[in-house]
Amino acid sequence: MVRTFDERVGDDAYATEEMTTALGAAFLCGDLGITAALRPNHTDYFGRWLRILMGDRKAIFTAASAANKASELRKSLGNLEQREAV
Repeated sequence: MVRTFDERVGDDAYATEEMTTALGAAFLCGDLGITAALRPNHTDYFGRWLRILMGDRKAIFTAASAANKASELRKSLGNLEQREAV
């Protein structure tokens, strides 16, 4: 993913990257059986993500696809680390 935002929290590109990162973390946590409680600031994130989703009906699929690729890469790196440790 090419980073095109000006590193300003709240800008649409930044919010899209936040959403992708959160989805990737959720995928990895699901794979590892980790559960977490919502934090108070999560509603701020959800508001920004909702703005993105309302403007682009495909945004969730784009973010989920990128998050899946990243989480699969992380899992494959973890498998490689385990093999090298043996």
